[in-house]
Amino acid sequence: MTTTRFAPSPTGYIHIGNLRAALFNHAIARQGGGTFILRLDDTDPLRSKEEYAEGIREDLRWLGLLWDREERQSRRGAAYEAALARLKAMSRAYECFETPTELELKRKTQLATGRPPVYDRAALRLGEADKDRLRAERPSHWRFLLDPGRIEWEDGILGPISIDASSVSDPVLRKEDGQWLYTFASSVDDGEMGVTDVVRGADHVTNTATQIQIIRALGHEPPRFAHHSLLTGPQGEGLSKRLGTLSLRDLRARGVEPMAVLSLMARLGSSEPVELRRSVEEVVAGFRLDGFGAAPTKFDEADLWPLTHRALAAKDAFEVDGALAEAGVPPTLRAPFWALVRDNLGTLAEAAGWWRLLSRGGGTVAPEDRAFAEEALRRLPEPPYDASTWAAWTEALKASTGRKGRALFQPLRRLVTGRDAGPDMAALMPLLQAKPRLAQESAPPSHDEGGAGRPAPPVRARGPAVS
Repeated sequence: MTTTRFAPSPTGYIHIGNLRAALFNHAIARQGGGTFILRLDDTDPLRSKEEYAEGIREDLRWLGLLWDREERQSRRGAAYEAALARLKAMSRAYECFETPTELELKRKTQLATGRPPVYDRAALRLGEADKDRLRAERPSHWRFLLDPGRIEWEDGILGPISIDASSVSDPVLRKEDGQWLYTFASSVDDGEMGVTDVVRGADHVTNTATQIQIIRALGHEPPRFAHHSLLTGPQGEGLSKRLGTLSLRDLRARGVEPMAVLSLMARLGSSEPVELRRSVEEVVAGFRLDGFGAAPTKFDEADLWPLTHRALAAKDAFEVDGALAEAGVPPTLRAPFWALVRDNLGTLAEAAGWWRLLSRGGGTVAPEDRAFAEEALRRLPEPPYDASTWAAWTEALKASTGRKGRALFQPLRRLVTGRDAGPDMAALMPLLQAKPRLAQESAPPSHDEGGAGRPAPPVRARGPAVS
């Protein structure tokens, strides 16, 4: 039975980079008919906050990446104590006394002399009297004693990996203040929780080498590991300075659709083309871990907006009923209203702008078209309108003014909608709740009536090849 886990630290909100670990592990668990664990790595009491933990849950629910059970490392201290005691009994854990300042000095000296910055195991050379003296002076930390030789595994993305244990420092298990380190706590949890598969970023490869030895020392079989490439910006630049604006919380607030995020991230960096999916189940069914490569993956936020537009256009009215109700659309008009506007939305919030327009009226025209607009309003009766209104109105104006083509239709569209493009006008007229009225001054058309986000208008949206 497949068991995977997503193990974020609740020291901030999920961003687009660490979403990949959540999505990949969720997909593998669901494909294997197994268990997906949300495991909060909250062993740092100073930086871990409940607001971030709840934010992580909210983001995963928004995406539809639902977990089967939740674990918190802050509640597993007894398990870590027991595991450390077992390693001590096997002489695989040893006590160290260097301060952070002393360790940093050692590191700088090693680098200055051309040696790798690997812990020199000086603590192993201490006698009992030395240890007693140091214990009286300062707190200690504990390290895991790595076996010599090469640590090897078949990575699910990177292929065969081999790391010389002598090139890696013995990992710290517990700090001077009693805090458990990620490398150790994660190893204990993966072994005791029966985790069979772990997908995470390529920056964890060295961690994996040491964790394989820790897990085996504790008597468990290591999971199958896979390390996905790290995301960069569209020009290959690092994303670290932009992670705040690329949090899922921020993208959601700006109107990005969850299926746009999942559809893009399930294929970005793989050999498969990006395909817009309608559900998490479709994403899972089309996911292939072996299609991903090791090269850094370029991520461009702009690619989310055309996918969001297409995701909205594919929705039925009942799927957005709550948003339409909030916008004030009457229940009997929600289905025809949604059918009218859904192909013209950059974000769902923009639907509210369209309803305000249809329910209150009001538009603008260019100064040179103002006299024509006034004539047009005189020839348009009060609502209600029907499917024949647009044709009858335009034919009457064509006869009375001599205008035709774009000179006739474009000013009328601007008069009714305040925009240069949009839904079919014959279908729009029956939904008008108020007669159009001419604004006192002309104004440019708005592409973001709902006030959420700043996506490119649908007609100009760009993005990766999608199908």
